Amino acid sequence: MEYVSTVRHELSALWAGGKGKALAVIALGWGVLNGTRMIYPVLLPSLSTEFNLTHTTAGLLVTLIWVGYAIGQFPSGVLADRYGERQLLTASVTTVACALVVVVLAATPAALFAATGFVGLGLSLYPVARITLLSDLYPDRIGRVLGVTMATGDTGQTLLPLSAGVLVVIAWQVGLVFVVPLLVILAVALQVFLPVNTATDNTSDLSIRQLKRVMGELRQPTLVRMGVILLSYIGVLQTFSAFYPTYLINSKGFSPTVASGLFSLFFAVGIVAKPLAGVAYDTVGIRRSLPIVLSGAVIGFALLPLLDGFWLLTADTVLISTMLGSGAITQSYLSETIPSEIEGTGLGVIRSIASMLGATGPVLFGTIADRGFFDAGYLLLAVLVGAITLLALRLPKKSG
Repeated sequence: MEYVSTVRHELSALWAGGKGKALAVIALGWGVLNGTRMIYPVLLPSLSTEFNLTHTTAGLLVTLIWVGYAIGQFPSGVLADRYGERQLLTASVTTVACALVVVVLAATPAALFAATGFVGLGLSLYPVARITLLSDLYPDRIGRVLGVTMATGDTGQTLLPLSAGVLVVIAWQVGLVFVVPLLVILAVALQVFLPVNTATDNTSDLSIRQLKRVMGELRQPTLVRMGVILLSYIGVLQTFSAFYPTYLINSKGFSPTVASGLFSLFFAVGIVAKPLAGVAYDTVGIRRSLPIVLSGAVIGFALLPLLDGFWLLTADTVLISTMLGSGAITQSYLSETIPSEIEGTGLGVIRSIASMLGATGPVLFGTIADRGFFDAGYLLLAVLVGAITLLALRLPKKSG
């Protein structure tokens, strides 16, 4: 109880003063954007029916979101270093809103895929600028702050897909377009409540010299290991989230509403797991905190093909969802390890590379599923998360 009380006190302190409003808006934006991204898996069965998609092509649709998400993160880091974060965060939510309008109006698979790619590009402008801004505002509490914002992201990933699962009964377009007004409101709020300019390096550029310096820093063994961990984790999360509702419907016999409920439960646990993981990172470091949050997913993925029934799969979903806490740990570690003068660019490079490679997961998993090996795919995910856990034990106890 004393630990819980300490956590509650630490988290409540983050909202004090003028910085609290900026934190609230950033966290809310992160929640809505993450929730929007995770609506796609809920709509995937409906999209597959309307546009005649196989598991492989449906996986490619989700992969496009993640590819777009990956492509933009490196240049967004550079732009955050040069111009500050407010304009970049506003551009992110505005781009996603416009792209979603095109998605719901799509009449052909080509239009659907193209607009979905722009959704990913819009999403890519937010995460690096969010991290660099928060690290400026809360330099001594980055683990806690990222844990809070990531928990808000999971709140969005809990509520928005659940809402979409209900609205899809009307039409899949309704299950997506309801997010657009929220994004418009967010664009206004970001302009009002964020600092006008938080740039740390107005002279940063995309010169060969700058890129060589960044890549030289990122070749440090610690950052290479972190890149592999981040790549593997992103690939597992993207793959699991892309097909879990479809798996529950097609392989476990659940209705779309129940499947979307279990999918939302996965992210609901992250609301609690991520702040606790952030505090754990600040307290005991990455080598002790990261293996703990990943171990549940190893067991959960291995058990998933063996379980049937609502309550057993509910318990297993909760077990798997403990891995969501790793995001607060890994990104806090990266923000402290990368030199501050190239933090935005460095984070952008690492996240872009990891997200790009990790984006291949859904389409590869879809190919496995099309060949009748849906269950075997989850056993492979268990092995991969186990490998990440072992690699985490080789990281230095402290960043730097």
